[in-house]
Amino acid sequence: MKPVLFISDLHLDPARPAITKLFLEFLQTRATQAEALYILGDFFEAWIGDDAVPPEHPVLAGLALFTRQAGVPLYVMRGNRDFLLGDQFAANTGAVLLPDPTTIELGGERVLLMHGDSLCTDDHDYQQFRAMVHDPGWQQQFLAVTIEQRLQMAKQARQESTARNAHLASTSEYIMDVNQQAVETTMREHGVRRLVHGHTHRPNVHALTIDGESATRIVLGDWYDQGSVLEYRDGEWDLQTIPLEKH
Repeated sequence: MKPVLFISDLHLDPARPAITKLFLEFLQTRATQAEALYILGDFFEAWIGDDAVPPEHPVLAGLALFTRQAGVPLYVMRGNRDFLLGDQFAANTGAVLLPDPTTIELGGERVLLMHGDSLCTDDHDYQQFRAMVHDPGWQQQFLAVTIEQRLQMAKQARQESTARNAHLASTSEYIMDVNQQAVETTMREHGVRRLVHGHTHRPNVHALTIDGESATRIVLGDWYDQGSVLEYRDGEWDLQTIPLEKH
């Protein structure tokens, strides 16, 4: 059986060309042999609207070539950095945009896919921000201003987020992780015993118990100093690192 691959939190950015190169090489090699590729949010460091990125952008062109030539289904879930990915992005790349959360079936098992930010319920300020930017009215207003204005607004938001996260990391780091009760409630609501998500940049496999049954939460890694991929093949799950220095 071909593997099913899951990645997230690449935060692709012109300021980090080595990671973009690593991803495009992954797309052109290993990913071509997959049954499907899932990108579970924060694919881009920022996405201010489909109209701001031309189809010939190297990443978009690479995705289009991948879906067209390799014929591998590509599924993309929006994250907290690229929640404005839209229909034009999907049309330009051949990707299928997934709602968050989404349930799929692999090997007879129901698996819940999420970006993961909605599980960080201890961070009340962030959850308020998340509700605001996911509001269709807010998004319509944001997309109505010029690309230059959106760039400035996104830059300011990233600066504020970086400063806030640094403060939380030194004072209340637990706030930045998922809430265990939120995890269990969400898995129970969707009738699953396996959850795959990103967002926290804390790759790991967590065992838990829900209503007396064994369950598993798999956290995907980020693409900062390396690549990170979760592979499913023949009932086995393997969380792997892709070294940057070899590319």
